[in-house]
Amino acid sequence: MTMIPNVLAERYATEPMKAIWSAEGRIVLEREFWIAVMKGQRDLGLDIPEEAIAAYESVKDQVDAQSIMDRERITRHDVKARIEEFCDLAGHEQIHKGMTSRDLTENVEQLQVFRSLGVIHTKVVAALARMKKHSVTWRDLFITARTHNVAAQPTTFGKRIAMFGEDLLVALEQLDHLIETYPVRGLKGAVGTQLDQLSLFDNDAEKVDQLEQRVMEHLGIKRRWTNVGQVYPRSLDTTTVSVLLALASGPSSFAKTLRLMAGHETASEGFAKGQTGSSAMPHKMNSRSCERVNGFHTILQGYLSMGAALAGDQWNEGDVSCSVVRRVMLPDAFFAIDGLLETFITILDQMDAYPAVIERENAYYLPFLMTTTIMMEAVKNGVGRETAHKAIKEHAVGTVNDLRVGKITSNDLLDRLAGDDRLGLSREQLDAILAGGQDKIGAAKAQLDTFVATVDKLVADNPNAAAYEPGAIL
Repeated sequence: MTMIPNVLAERYATEPMKAIWSAEGRIVLEREFWIAVMKGQRDLGLDIPEEAIAAYESVKDQVDAQSIMDRERITRHDVKARIEEFCDLAGHEQIHKGMTSRDLTENVEQLQVFRSLGVIHTKVVAALARMKKHSVTWRDLFITARTHNVAAQPTTFGKRIAMFGEDLLVALEQLDHLIETYPVRGLKGAVGTQLDQLSLFDNDAEKVDQLEQRVMEHLGIKRRWTNVGQVYPRSLDTTTVSVLLALASGPSSFAKTLRLMAGHETASEGFAKGQTGSSAMPHKMNSRSCERVNGFHTILQGYLSMGAALAGDQWNEGDVSCSVVRRVMLPDAFFAIDGLLETFITILDQMDAYPAVIERENAYYLPFLMTTTIMMEAVKNGVGRETAHKAIKEHAVGTVNDLRVGKITSNDLLDRLAGDDRLGLSREQLDAILAGGQDKIGAAKAQLDTFVATVDKLVADNPNAAAYEPGAIL
């Protein structure tokens, strides 16, 4: 039989993430869950022999996916096939007592999500630590800032990095909140009433509650749903993928901006020894990793759309028409964000800026970048704002047009402004404004320092995460 690989998993995801979502990994998680339930039931009074539990524990890692698949072709029920396989291996029939299929699958899927969120949290902290480092390194590197991708006002490269870093910081707060408040379904039975567990324990509600608490301890999740049906609300999946997309957004904006800067040769994502940019054009050094980050962001947008389609679409106490969507959406969304963060961290480790090229760009644009400051000086001298705006715009547009067609070879905007009586500004005043242009970055450095202080605290609280090193990427 020809096996078709999952491209996201095989090409981009790391081994820890693949281990969580692999078929074999999931089966082991299910078996550990069954064992945890058995132990809890035994401790609370059910007659489950110790040797039976020991037998199950001894074979829990013996996973034969083909054998389980063969059973499923007969049962046409995936959970029943896995129950039969595990029981035959152990030589007992003690698992799954008082449970419905969704008591197993919902909790295990949530465990996969919860552990995956932890993996992602580590990489986000690692990325932020690197963004902070770069923002400090380039704190004073004066650059031409752009809005609508057009030169606008001055900023610093460090401030630009902090801008995208703060986007990621806010998304991390969403991730922290999701991890802290993530609710697990627990053992609720076929329609959420816990009828079968209550029957097993002779309607002892306290024991059933204690059993569910033990399940939560096994999962490592603090919160549980109380009024839930056969499945937990799929709005939770939508929230999860939404947080993943939020985490991807800052890196994606950063990557797109770095691609634009690379086009102007003011910065790059780096170019490794032996790397090839184009099979046809030997000189090219494409921003391939940044492009990949943007691609992952698009993939996550698609999975969020899939998740949103499931939220609010459950019938009565629940149905599983969502299964085929979730089997694709949940693992692949995590593979995508995993690959995105691995790539993003690699970019941060290898990127560089080129001050000489940046300085040439600044020299070209600086008179234009100072036009708002010039306008404010004219206003302070008693010129009407709209009059000043009109005059400066006329000369700025004229200068740009003359530069574009080659009528002039250097920016002579200040000469034009000095000769306009509407502004009432001398050439000396204009020269002084231009000379101080390198300092006209507003509150950029103070804003950056706030970002640095926030990340410093984050790193202090998560030193191991901050030190994370990515694997080799293709």
